Amino acid sequence: QVHLAEFGGGSVQTGGSLTISCVVSGGAFSNYGMAWFRQAPGKGREDVAHITWNGGSIVYADSVKGRFTISRDNAKNILFLKMNDLKPEDTAVYLCAAADPAGSPHEEYDYWGQGTQVTVSS
Repeated sequence: QVHLAEFGGGSVQTGGSLTISCVVSGGAFSNYGMAWFRQAPGKGREDVAHITWNGGSIVYADSVKGRFTISRDNAKNILFLKMNDLKPEDTAVYLCAAADPAGSPHEEYDYWGQGTQVTVSS
């Protein structure tokens, strides 16, 4: 059974930095496309960043472009999101997700973590 667990959330002030991570176990991490999403209170889930299995293609949401960096370590089964110049509007629960090439054709992402809270105060 594939399990995703996020770590590293917390509270920072505007302009601060934070790096969160997602540890994947029980599956073939190096085969998975990975992504970070976020959900703020009262809002829908928002794409943050996506990375292919080998890191060869990365896509960012316009709202985080130039401030956030997604990366992965396939040897350690870990996905990272480095967040710089944080703003109050970045406050949300951040979730990682994995796309299994052998997974459901009806779902873009097959496995999800529980999320980690990031709070940015002004």
